[in-house]
This record gives sequence, structure tokens and C-alpha cells, in this order.
Amino acid sequence: MPRIVALDVGDATVGIAATDELQLVASPVCTVRRSRSLNADLKKVVEAVRELNPEKVIVGLPLDQEGREGAQALKVKDFSNRLAQRLSVPVELWDERFSTADAEERLVDLDVSRKKRKERIHAAAAAVILESYLKELEIQKARTKK
Repeated sequence: MPRIVALDVGDATVGIAATDELQLVASPVCTVRRSRSLNADLKKVVEAVRELNPEKVIVGLPLDQEGREGAQALKVKDFSNRLAQRLSVPVELWDERFSTADAEERLVDLDVSRKKRKERIHAAAAAVILESYLKELEIQKARTKK
């Protein structure tokens, strides 16, 4: 079974996480440093995603607490649309509210140093986004079985 990949797209980095082949566990994979060139950034992300051979890519959409889209959400949507044009798998947006805070808390609980947290936070946030997505898939499956 192919993996599902999730992205946490920021201005400076793109965190990447992926499921195992059974799509049960989400794990951080890597962080791609952004440059001044959107095309160069997309190329690096596409290469990283293709190596994981996913069936789908989930992109975290940063909504505000009320669920509205702000300036960062518009940037992420643009990135996601351009990414979708370069990949042969579906790309879906997914609400990522609180994913970075949750990832930070998990890294603190694991006693990861401040320096290492800074390096790993976006990949960890992508894993949180992916876990949220997988949980919703399980809920939907349970509803259809009833």
C-alpha cells in the first residue's frame, strides 16, 4: 500500500512527514530549506515527495482560530496548487491549526534540545497534520460501517 505524505509549508522551510506502508503511523521525514525561488523550492519538494512514492499528498492549511484564511493560507494554497501541477498524485489541503504548537510540545516532552527542536519542528508539525488526517479517515471508515 503506498504512503500518504504531509507537508507543513512555511516561509523558510517545508516540513515533510509520511505514513508507513500500512498507513497506520505518521513519522517526520525531513525539512526542506526554502530559497528565494519558488520554482527551486517546488523542485526540491517534488524530489523529496517522489522518493516516498505516495498515493496522496496532504498540505497543511494554516487557518486562524475561527477557521478563516489569512495571508499565510493564501501563500500555502498557491504553493499547493503549483505542487499539484508537478505531481501525478492528488494534493489535498488539510486544516493545520495548532499543529506546530502540538509538535513543539511533543519535542519538549521527548527532551529534544532547543536547537534540535528548531531543526525538526516543521517535519514534526507535518507528522501532526498527517496524524490528524489519518484519524479523520478512521472516523469516516467507522461511520460507513454502521
